[in-house]
Amino acid sequence: MDSTWFPGLLVVVVTALTVAVIVLIHYEGLVWLSRHLVKRTGTGRRKVLYGMYMVLCLHVVEIWVFGFAMWLLLAVPGTGHILGLEQAGFLDAVYLSAATFTTVGFGDISPGGAIRFLAGTEALAGFGLITWSASFTYIEMEQYWRRR
Repeated sequence: MDSTWFPGLLVVVVTALTVAVIVLIHYEGLVWLSRHLVKRTGTGRRKVLYGMYMVLCLHVVEIWVFGFAMWLLLAVPGTGHILGLEQAGFLDAVYLSAATFTTVGFGDISPGGAIRFLAGTEALAGFGLITWSASFTYIEMEQYWRRR
């Protein structure tokens, strides 16, 4: 039996697990933040500022999780490579993850091979999570912004 399908299947499985992990991180992070903002003392605007910092921290964690997944996959022969680099290190994978998650797009480096599936899925997930955060932030601003 031909084993050339294995790297692609591995990328799909790792992608699915990574998406599950980051959605769970985001959901639990927003639940925690929502509860924490209610308990937090201070002005409403300060709560909004704190909430915004925390939402950004969530996104950074999610970018690093995707970067870690990409870095692990790059170590497996046949799963892909990063075009524009001779040797891709961990921070290179995180950088590519940030460009992908934020849908900035590919510039100086880009994915090649089967890991393009991970990158494409990350762009979709990043877009969804960023808009989820925007909705959350809007709701929190509606609640706290005018409070002194």
